[in-house]
Amino acid sequence: MRAIVLDQSVSFRPRHPDPAAADGDALLRVRQAGICATDLEITRGYMGFSGVLGHEFVAEVISAANRDLVGQRVVGEINVVCGRCDLCLSGLSSHCRNRSVLGLLKHDGVFADYARLPSANLHVVPPSVDDDTAVFVEPLAAAFQILKQIKLDGKTDGSRARKWVTVLGDGRLGLLVAQVLRNAGSPVRVIGRHPEKLALCEKWQIRSRPVADIVPRHDQDVVVDCTGNPAGFELAMQMVRPRGTIVLKSTVAASKPMNLAPLVVDEISVIGSRCGPFREAIRALAEKEIDVASLIHRRMRLEQGVEALDLAARPGILKVLLTMD
Repeated sequence: MRAIVLDQSVSFRPRHPDPAAADGDALLRVRQAGICATDLEITRGYMGFSGVLGHEFVAEVISAANRDLVGQRVVGEINVVCGRCDLCLSGLSSHCRNRSVLGLLKHDGVFADYARLPSANLHVVPPSVDDDTAVFVEPLAAAFQILKQIKLDGKTDGSRARKWVTVLGDGRLGLLVAQVLRNAGSPVRVIGRHPEKLALCEKWQIRSRPVADIVPRHDQDVVVDCTGNPAGFELAMQMVRPRGTIVLKSTVAASKPMNLAPLVVDEISVIGSRCGPFREAIRALAEKEIDVASLIHRRMRLEQGVEALDLAARPGILKVLLTMD
């Protein structure tokens, strides 16, 4: 099969081995895949991964133990878990001690003609959700995870009724997060660097500001860091109010020393936020609650994958899709 492979460097391989079968796996013919910021960080050394890249996708099931899945269009949860460790048995299977992660950790990804995932990881895509839209299920689910982790109505912590939320970063994930939180009823503001991306916020009736115009005032209830940059966390600490919450969505290969004392002095809660609910994301896309079409910058063929990754890494570029046909 054809594949985009990371092995010290990224290359297109026209004759890469097909994915090896495992008990309970379904064989998937990938239809389309999306490039995200984490894929770019992986190519820079994050997670120490080598193998086939990619984890955002829509595919057709070629074979599966569950015959009802064969021929269906599906998306898939990326954590492949053991189901036996203490974390799996306690309901934290996405943090399984023995997990592999599609295209990120010990499991080949979807920038290829074929991929494998356990049938239990798969979700059927309804006909109302086309391939372009379905590719966004995984990152949109990650955006919905924030609503599982924090309460935005203030009823449980005795604070003011609505949380004032700032999303740092106007990239692919930041713009999805902003739409999800806006739909949840919170006043949301996006801070970014790219006028053309911030213009999308105006289209969606979401407030936005260039980062150069921001004077941090320690007044935000919740700050969500989607910058993909170590400096984003520093800015979040300057913007969040005492006893406020910072939600970390950035995964970055680079690191830098920083002063964490403000977290103690201002009693800030810091929440790491990762994978989220696929069913909720599929429902929102099927009901057209989230605009993802405006985030697509370009579609490129699989054999152009190396160039596509280079393009996706450029400032101002939103979603680049890989098509397998």
